[in-house]
Order: sequence, then structure tokens, then C-alpha cells
Amino acid sequence: MGKFQGLIGVVGNCAAGKTTLVNGLTEHGYRAVNIAQEHSIVKRLWQRKNPDYLVCLSCTLATAKNRREIYWGQERLDDQWQRLAHARAHCDLYLPTDDLTIEEVLQTVIENVNALN
Repeated sequence: MGKFQGLIGVVGNCAAGKTTLVNGLTEHGYRAVNIAQEHSIVKRLWQRKNPDYLVCLSCTLATAKNRREIYWGQERLDDQWQRLAHARAHCDLYLPTDDLTIEEVLQTVIENVNALN
């Protein structure tokens, strides 16, 4: 089984781990891009990057607040999930990150994309 050669797109709500995952994938030699779909009202924004594999990360508000200083509440998180609905419906891998370490998220994605080869 070889290494996945396509572009991996990563979407998710704030503090779900998008940037950390993209950085980890890049360090391991994968092509990955963080798509800030949660901030756009354009439902198909993620498609503009034309990813070959789409990962959708999520975390709860409690987890997000543990990861960084957040001044907003559940209503904004719900809005982000509404903006992410199209991407989530079309993603190749949906991964809640609340109970996973950074390494577990990275390894799960790597295993799933490499299983395509």
C-alpha cells in the first residue's frame, strides 16, 4: 500500500484541529489544505480547493474552550455547523476530535487516505 498522492482538504468547526492536522499531514509528506468553510456562507466553498479527499473534523463547545480562549457560545458553533453541512454531507471522513490526541487524529487520517491506494 503506497502513500496517498492527492490533495487532502480539511474542514471543521473552530478549534476542531484543522490547522494542527494540516501541519501534521504536511510534515509527513502529504499535500493538505485547511479550508475555512465554517466562516463562509458559500455552501460549496470547500469545492473550490478541489480536494481529492475531504476530512471533516468536529469538536464540542466544551472541547473548543479547553483548546483555546473562546468568547462565543453554542449559537455560533451551531452556525458554523450549518455552514459546514454541505461539506460534512460530502466528506470522505468525518472525525470528532474531542476524545482523540493530535497523533490519533493524524494517524486515523493517514490510515484512511492510504487505504485508498
